[in-house]
Amino acid sequence: MADITERLEKARAYVAERAGLTPKVGIVLGSGLGDFASRAKIVSEVPYADIPEFPQSTVEGHKGQFVFGYLGSTPVVIMQGRVHYYEGYPMEDVVMPARLMGLLGAETLLLTNASGGINRSFKGGDIMLITDHIAALVPNPLLGRNIDRLGTRFPDMSEVYDSVLRNAVIKAAEELGIDLKQGVYCQLTGPSYETPAEVRMLGKLGADAVGMSTAVEAIAARHMGLKVCGISLVTNMAAGISQTQLSHEEVKQAADAAGKKFGDLLEKVIADM
Repeated sequence: MADITERLEKARAYVAERAGLTPKVGIVLGSGLGDFASRAKIVSEVPYADIPEFPQSTVEGHKGQFVFGYLGSTPVVIMQGRVHYYEGYPMEDVVMPARLMGLLGAETLLLTNASGGINRSFKGGDIMLITDHIAALVPNPLLGRNIDRLGTRFPDMSEVYDSVLRNAVIKAAEELGIDLKQGVYCQLTGPSYETPAEVRMLGKLGADAVGMSTAVEAIAARHMGLKVCGISLVTNMAAGISQTQLSHEEVKQAADAAGKKFGDLLEKVIADM
């Protein structure tokens, strides 16, 4: 397979020719949230399978395409289905879509996901604004030769999740009457859910929610200088806190149930930009 810089350029050229617009905001839709794209005035759709040397999403419920369009007057690119490390891809492939959105013109990246709640004040169906993350338990996406075109060798991560964007989400949630939680998100590799002992460990490390994506995408985006915002749908409480066994079906059902509320929040945040 070609070098990642060559692959990125091939993908950029292919998608840019078919996009129909230059996006200002990139949006990554987590499990069960793919229907959000229907809110946009769609200009074009580009399946991942058509993009040269591009990783494919294999998870049920992830459509696997970029949707280009407008939310209000804002040109956006929406990622319906992300690529996860647990699917067997190297980390450079996992963050390739986020990097591609930046190369296509996106200046802001909105990351969404489904997560398990660790903070005992949370409950299934809550929406959590990500204030910071713990990514030390997964491979860093910047390992290996630095791509100087994208960013510096040692990027600062003092504020991964942009404070201005966080304040915009808080304001939008207040106006919509949404009880918005805030907290630290931890990414693990998956695909198995965490054990009760691991959940207790993560709580002691300061995590409020845990999942299998997002943090590495945020690191890659910040490396490129993009502004990042992360919002997590707490679909269930994590193992040892939840009284029931965890399943992907439960995650999808909870995401579907909260989809409208979550979509309303995303749409308002983008409209207010």
